[in-house]
Amino acid sequence: MIEIKKVDSKNDLKKFIDFPHDLYANDPNYVPELYISQKDLLSKKHPFFKHSKADLFLALKGKEIVGRIAAIRNNNYIDYTGNEIGFFGFLEFINDKEVSRALLNHVTEWVKNEGLKGLMGPENYSTNETCGTLISGFDSPPMIMMPYNQSYYPEHLEDFGFSKAMDLLAYRFNPDGFTERLKRMALLIEERLNKQGITIRKFDIKNFNEEIAKIKSVYNSAWEKNWGFVPMTDEEFAHSAKDLKQIVDPDLLLIAEQDGRAIGFSLTLPNLNEILIKIKRGRLLPFGLFKILTGKKNIKGARIITLGIIDRYRKMGIDAYFYYKVYKEGIGKGMNVGESSWILENNEMMNRAVVNVNGELYKKYRLYKIDF
Repeated sequence: MIEIKKVDSKNDLKKFIDFPHDLYANDPNYVPELYISQKDLLSKKHPFFKHSKADLFLALKGKEIVGRIAAIRNNNYIDYTGNEIGFFGFLEFINDKEVSRALLNHVTEWVKNEGLKGLMGPENYSTNETCGTLISGFDSPPMIMMPYNQSYYPEHLEDFGFSKAMDLLAYRFNPDGFTERLKRMALLIEERLNKQGITIRKFDIKNFNEEIAKIKSVYNSAWEKNWGFVPMTDEEFAHSAKDLKQIVDPDLLLIAEQDGRAIGFSLTLPNLNEILIKIKRGRLLPFGLFKILTGKKNIKGARIITLGIIDRYRKMGIDAYFYYKVYKEGIGKGMNVGESSWILENNEMMNRAVVNVNGELYKKYRLYKIDF
């Protein structure tokens, strides 16, 4: 008998956050989320809860926690897309279909009670946060801010009745993949862009707020037509920017401008997961903070987390030049592997751009849906 219990206390929340640490205790590719960041994300003070709602649930078998899930109503998504569906997120469970069915049944009923007509996920609130179920590429740890899960999850979701909504693709770059031909091509693109008054520059950390405002204008414009997208509120964007400020490398955050107006940007983050994988149960104290501070200079990987260009400036090679500049900066910092993720499977232009600079498809993530 599986009991589904709503998280309604600080102790329950701690158990909700900590459950994955036990579930993946023997998995060498598991990267613990920082406890402090998960607690912030799940707090009712998070900007998401200004416009939407979510409830957290634990699955119990006797007194043992065997799973967890969040039921989510994202009102901004519904208003923006007109798609009246709910989401599930933060899904984790043991390899027992009685457990996964109990969790998914409970969220299905929750969503139906909200008057919604379908369920999609996993999305930890929206596609602006961590989302997707890993379906291939289980042989290596995830890059920073990418999900990871047990290999049996897709089978459980499909057995419940979910089908594919969309696949999200992750590409890997190696230093020798950027050939001399690609470097010459990038320099030709730079010359052509300069003739049109388009420049690519690094993020100015000293003018953080002004720079973030420029990036936000591009973000909501460049992604507005993408499948599953919902614009971030000013408060959500500021909240995310504040978190990123702690880990961003200004040399790896590039802005494309014409006449002082931002028309595109590329955000690449050092792969902090190389350090987090060594931090037990995601706790910064007593030694986790020291590991982060001392380990940052030895990070060897980076993830291109966001690359967007305003519609009228696409097909000009700005994306290819972004990749070249990130490659050049990364090599100079001693990095030897990169990832571009995630990219919608139906985004032909972005997928083609990555392949053209010798990106190798090496991980796939899936968003699942079910209609009522």
